[in-house]
Amino acid sequence: MNILEHRALRGPNYYSRYLAIFMRLDIGELEQRPSDTMPDVVARLTEQMPTLAEHRCSIGRRGGFLERLARGTWAGHVVEHVAIELQNLIGFSVGYGKTLDTYETGIYNVIYRYRDEACGLAAGVEAVDFVERLFDGRAIDMPMIIARLKTVRDAHMLGPSTASIVAAASQRGIPWTRLSEDSSYVQLGHGHRQQRIQATVTGRTGLLGYSIADDKHWTKQLLDDAGIPVPRGWVCDSYEAALEAARNLGYPLAVKPLAGNHGRGVSTDIHDGHDLREAFETAARQHPSVIVEQYIRGDDHRLLVIDGTLVAAARRRPAHVVGDGVSTLQALVETENRDPRRGLGHENLLTRIELDAQSQRLIEQQNLTPQSVVASGEIVYLKATANLSTGGTATDVTDEVHPGVRYLAERIARLVGLDIIGIDLVAETLSRPLEEQAAAVVEVNAGPGFRMHLSPTHGEGREVGRHVVDMLFAEGDDGRIPIVAVTGTNGKTTTVRLLAHLLRQAGRKVGMACTGGIEIDNHVILRGDYSGPQAAAIVLREPTVEYAVLEVARGGIMRRGLGFDACDVGVLLNIASDHLGESDIHSLDDLARCKTVVIDAVREGGKAVLNADDSRTLAAQEWVRGESIFFTLDSDSRAVRRHVREHGVAFTVVNGCIVMRQGHVEAEIVPVLDVPIAFEGHARFNVANALAAAAAAHALGLGIADIQRGLRTFHPSHGQNPGRTNLIMADGVQVLVDYGHNVAALIALDELICRLPARRRIGVASAPGNRRDEDLVALGEQLARMHDALYIYETDPRGRAAGETAALLGRGAESPAAAGHAGRGDHVCRVALIMDENQAIDAAFAEADQGDLLVLLIDDIDSVIARLKGRRFGAVAEGL
Repeated sequence: MNILEHRALRGPNYYSRYLAIFMRLDIGELEQRPSDTMPDVVARLTEQMPTLAEHRCSIGRRGGFLERLARGTWAGHVVEHVAIELQNLIGFSVGYGKTLDTYETGIYNVIYRYRDEACGLAAGVEAVDFVERLFDGRAIDMPMIIARLKTVRDAHMLGPSTASIVAAASQRGIPWTRLSEDSSYVQLGHGHRQQRIQATVTGRTGLLGYSIADDKHWTKQLLDDAGIPVPRGWVCDSYEAALEAARNLGYPLAVKPLAGNHGRGVSTDIHDGHDLREAFETAARQHPSVIVEQYIRGDDHRLLVIDGTLVAAARRRPAHVVGDGVSTLQALVETENRDPRRGLGHENLLTRIELDAQSQRLIEQQNLTPQSVVASGEIVYLKATANLSTGGTATDVTDEVHPGVRYLAERIARLVGLDIIGIDLVAETLSRPLEEQAAAVVEVNAGPGFRMHLSPTHGEGREVGRHVVDMLFAEGDDGRIPIVAVTGTNGKTTTVRLLAHLLRQAGRKVGMACTGGIEIDNHVILRGDYSGPQAAAIVLREPTVEYAVLEVARGGIMRRGLGFDACDVGVLLNIASDHLGESDIHSLDDLARCKTVVIDAVREGGKAVLNADDSRTLAAQEWVRGESIFFTLDSDSRAVRRHVREHGVAFTVVNGCIVMRQGHVEAEIVPVLDVPIAFEGHARFNVANALAAAAAAHALGLGIADIQRGLRTFHPSHGQNPGRTNLIMADGVQVLVDYGHNVAALIALDELICRLPARRRIGVASAPGNRRDEDLVALGEQLARMHDALYIYETDPRGRAAGETAALLGRGAESPAAAGHAGRGDHVCRVALIMDENQAIDAAFAEADQGDLLVLLIDDIDSVIARLKGRRFGAVAEGL
């Protein structure tokens, strides 16, 4: 088998509302070998993966997939189920999948859900190899497959602390985005309502508080001055200074680096100069300045304070083993490390115990060696500190904390100035006031780990991640900003730009993405085609954005999904033939299903804006979970009248005025003559775009005055709507610059061109090569019908041979079907093929005289406008 394409779909997509992996799989000769031709395939598969018995498949009951397997199914379908189950076996709960035939024999589209993108992709690769081996009767090493996938999982998964915060955010419906694949840097929410975390450090964590916590001497001084018990100690820069500190403090001592975390370099219970030297050198390897202080006897406790409130407390024990009277110390450690809760670093609930130099010293102090048999019930401590990161264990004692101890912890958080703080307190117990026992605060921690509180070794786990989310987001705040997604075959860019303009005129800060680029607060930050999920991610990361207005193109939906989980307003403009034959979109119905992904993504309570003049667009209403708003150029539309009678909202044109209708109410907004992009009503496609943008603005809560002001002030200029019906003067010739690139768009544009006074109409046009032959021929035919002279150039061939695309356009332009034009007699267009865009434009200008209309249907808008400005560039023409 051969994987032809393999990628993650990041958001609602053509195949699913969920995050899903898309695999285009060529099963090769296995097309002739379905599963029922393999007598032992069910037995071998269930032997390797018995949990597949839980898969219901399309039969809808437990064991359904195995029934399908026995009756006969193809290898691609088996890959789907194996990829799903492999993810389950490494800890990700997934269940959705589907396998679809394509127009090519033996090639299947395999879709399956994922939780972690890297693991989902890796599971697909492993599943293909697994199924090949299954059908070929070769050996399958299941433990090795799982081990490889766990390696991928461990390299990419969030740590327990970060994961707990993300899970709590998800439970509240707050979207989250990982901002760095190799760290726990995460964004919660969107735009100006976002919050960011790095593990348990938040955007609200103060630098001063963090610095105090990182400097142990500074911490002690601050707390001591406030009357909080801390161990007496000195900061030492040499062993000699440490000895002097020991003479003044007396043994036993604790030694630690001035700055550090996770217990690195910390030694406790130091009783003589020899151990002091070793402890000093260990600490100095972490930081040149070392603290030598009193060793406080008692249990190690961690108090977790979030947003000024104590939310969890744990009693910690250093890494240790308990003897059984039979096993050696080394064997006991190995047995303890086989506990499935233990892993490397912070990957799991507990950390593996490593016997380092500090461990050897502690073992020797207990008159043992790794080969000693430990007496039954005897506890052997292996680390000096109780950090979980060095193998320690924890017992939850939150409910035992005395009110005085609680007040102390919360006071420390205020004194240090941290929103999230872990306080290390050595005390006999937390159930009595500290003044009644030997106790001291030995350390405070910024960005403390949550593992010991989430899943303590003993006792009740605490949902501490929820407290972080509640601190960052007020009750009822889901961290979302309004998202408007605009799709359709034609008019997307104009509608997006116009809607963004309406919002800005109403005082909103807008992030906009379209085929022309990305704008934040009316500033262009990126140029190029940004009509896919990457653009959505960029806009939603911007901290100033209050509204996101996003163009959504077919290619982005098919290749990567929407890039967000839900939108507040989905706009579906129209469905017309374009890009058919790509990505298994072969018909207008296929294309409509692709475009309705945007409508299907409208959140409950959101609104869909639908073109009631397009039957396929109108049919998308079945996917809407919120309200529908119609727009139409036909004020007598039966569907719209029924919708309005049922108290639905519709935008239309009545007596030359854009109006909003609902029930018996009709509100006038603005005369079409006052809408610059409408060209006095002759650009009917732009009237439709204005209706769509007005409807979307209404869905977002803008009032009629805001909509009116925005429609009046949006012009068909290069500055406001580059490359979309820009009418200018250059060298005395009227020039219309547009981006019409399919037959439907050109027919709509022709309505305007016919109404522009011109002696002759001279066109310059091309098309990308990724259209079907018949589409390029039809495009050439329409171009010829619109013009008296046509210069065809070659743009991006996209897989075609040089000159092939232009030749197909030329064939259409010179065909008999291209002759004639409504209202213009049986004219014949003169066609010239000039491969270079600039040369084609120059040739058209050379031919054009005053009174002619030059129509430039081009891709590189900015470079063409720059060239035109060198030709006595004139003002934008706003009227006829």
